[in-house]
Amino acid sequence: MPKVKPKSFLTKEDLALFYDVATSIHAIQDLDEMLRSILNTIKTVFQIEGASLALHDADRKELYFIRTVEMERNGLHSGIERMRLPDHLGVAGWVLRENRPAIIADVSKDDRFFKGFDLSEKFVTRSMICVPLRTRKGPLGVFYALNKLQGEFTAQDQRLLEILSGTIAIAIENAKLYGELKQYAGSLERENRNLKSEARDRFNLQGIIGSSQPMHRLFDLIEKVIDTTTTVLIQGETGTGKELIARVIHHNGPLSNKPFVAENCGALSENLLESELFGHVKGAFTDAISDKKGIFELADGGSVFLDEIGEMPAAMQVKLLRVLQEKQLRPVGGSQYIKVDVRLITSTNRILEEEVKKGNFREDLFYRINVFPIMLPPLREKREDIPLLADHFLKKLAKKLKKPAAQLTPEALDLLSRYDWPGNVRELENEIERALTMAGRKSEIKAEYLSEKINISSEKRFAIQEIDGTLPQVTARIERQMVLETLQKTHGNRSQAARILGITRQGLLNKITRYKIELQ
Repeated sequence: MPKVKPKSFLTKEDLALFYDVATSIHAIQDLDEMLRSILNTIKTVFQIEGASLALHDADRKELYFIRTVEMERNGLHSGIERMRLPDHLGVAGWVLRENRPAIIADVSKDDRFFKGFDLSEKFVTRSMICVPLRTRKGPLGVFYALNKLQGEFTAQDQRLLEILSGTIAIAIENAKLYGELKQYAGSLERENRNLKSEARDRFNLQGIIGSSQPMHRLFDLIEKVIDTTTTVLIQGETGTGKELIARVIHHNGPLSNKPFVAENCGALSENLLESELFGHVKGAFTDAISDKKGIFELADGGSVFLDEIGEMPAAMQVKLLRVLQEKQLRPVGGSQYIKVDVRLITSTNRILEEEVKKGNFREDLFYRINVFPIMLPPLREKREDIPLLADHFLKKLAKKLKKPAAQLTPEALDLLSRYDWPGNVRELENEIERALTMAGRKSEIKAEYLSEKINISSEKRFAIQEIDGTLPQVTARIERQMVLETLQKTHGNRSQAARILGITRQGLLNKITRYKIELQ
């Protein structure tokens, strides 16, 4: 009498199934394609209408279906449904919660079945096996086999699916990790390309706009320090472009292929700033749920840029000085020291010498960071650069706002050149963006599109300057200014300008000659 095989004995078909699944896992790196291949194989071997995989989103307390394969109808699959449902609902919720499989011969008689489960209107679930997907890290989701075509699901089917679920779970976890690494690598590659492009297009000496004497002096200083790893202190008013200069120095220097990491010392509280600079270990404070590297560790071998270092609290100044002297740091809550080697570039809108005298900034730290000082001139001290900057911003912003190229009228440009710009280059850029927006699709930026502060400031400046001197001198200056502005408004049309001024054309020509007025 022949022996009866135990139910748990693996048949040749079972082994073939494991082989096909393993082949799919090792041969296919794309997660979606791999799962489609596995589910199609299981659907064929188990003779079922459909198979589904749902992963658990613990943060949102949901299950979401990442792959569904239903029975082919007219040679076509019904497709993928990326539906979500709360993780406490249905058989899936029960399996996830209990961490054990469920085999249901008739779902209409099982209270655990969620009526909204069916993944398409044409698909009706009658029977199922649902098994948990888990790895050593914990539960990952659930796996369904749906609607046995002949007979009912057996304990042997359940056992095979349980074995397969372990393999599939590990494959999904590995594929997810691979995908994350690939995505991260791709992100790094894109970031690297962007940084290199940015370095070529913006962060070079030619990319700093200016031809005035103050800018030439600035270029000379940058040229001297750019090929070194010397510590640099950049001083200047808010909006003068201190971070831009720091990036120019880094991206054109010997550390250009190393990290550049920036932090604003005035934007964070003392505790947060310490964590950002030096990192922390898990459990160091309430929100420290994992270890975190600080910017000094992240920038190791490269450059750290500390913006507005004059705002740094006194206690943090002591800790920063220690790191700079010893070239090692200890994360917040940590017991181990980490060696770091970075180039330090700092900036401030304060006069640090005065802050040292007031006792607001440590003298020893000041001497440590003030190795190579660079002073950025405010925009009011390099007015001849305003036309160049304005033209640069017009082209840049027209592209950003998807507007046609526009030009400033002579009158508008004159108003911009008269204004003192307390917010410096940043304020000028904002003003150009506003004016370009006000102009709409027009090709000219007129004075009327400039903000009220520009016009009012110009009027005040004009009034104050023009009353200084004798009556003939003041009269001549006002007359020259009126002639010049009228010619600018009429784009050099002398006949039209003469009519506006109420004089003859010859009288206008005489004044142009007398005052040596030249139009661009």
